[in-house]
Amino acid sequence: MKLSYLCPVCRGKLKQHENAFRCPKGHSFDISRKGYVNLLTTKGHNPDKAGDNKEMIRARSGFLDSGHYEPLARKVGTLIDDLTSDIKEPAVIDSGCGEGYYTVIYSQIAGRCELYGVDISKHGIDHAASRARSAAPKPDNVFFSVGSAFSLPFKDSTADIVISTFAPVSNDEYARVLKPGGRLIIVSPGARHLFGLKRVLYEKPYENEPNRYALSKFTLEDTLTLEYSVTLECSEQIMQLFTMTPYYYKTSKDAADRLRAVSRLETELGFEIRVYTKN
Repeated sequence: MKLSYLCPVCRGKLKQHENAFRCPKGHSFDISRKGYVNLLTTKGHNPDKAGDNKEMIRARSGFLDSGHYEPLARKVGTLIDDLTSDIKEPAVIDSGCGEGYYTVIYSQIAGRCELYGVDISKHGIDHAASRARSAAPKPDNVFFSVGSAFSLPFKDSTADIVISTFAPVSNDEYARVLKPGGRLIIVSPGARHLFGLKRVLYEKPYENEPNRYALSKFTLEDTLTLEYSVTLECSEQIMQLFTMTPYYYKTSKDAADRLRAVSRLETELGFEIRVYTKN
């Protein structure tokens, strides 16, 4: 590992001793049988309930495994590879990596990089570690930990890239862990992302508002877009997509029931990929 984990209690450097990470003050964190470490403390969090629950992880993983978002994952993986082509031993933090679908693909495409997936959901990281172990080819350059995007378990100025794919964005924390001139990649929904889904759910479907990030410590370098349509051929896949979106929590029961009755759905997918440089 090129990056060292920090102790979430005292912020001391963690070193691996057999099946645990320990800091100089004696705080110890076991490495799970799947290879990840839980660095989320109980201060301000309930580690068992933080982040996405098992239902959301299963739904998102089931949908992503269908391959509908693979063009996005490959486009971003290629971008990471290009941005690190002249960097010796590049390190990339995937902040808010969820169940690890994107992280594993990024690690396979950008094979020179080490990928560090971090998510506040223990269920997500557990699934991510399993995904990495069963991937073909199996990546040996990816590491997972449970932690917060707003208190990343890494030293200052050590990462070459931080990537946030549909995840919370932290201006100060990302600037802290990135090297001078390091890149931040933010992947977010485009204006008409999932518009076909919205046509079923809402009487007046609306376009997504542009994402505005208060990134005072970064300069926008480039904006890329990716747009295409997909057709979902069964109700199970449609409901998996619905469950992994924010609409699942703010849609009426009548609208959700209307969607459950749909067995075929065509919808637009639209993504914005923004590349920022640390000031």
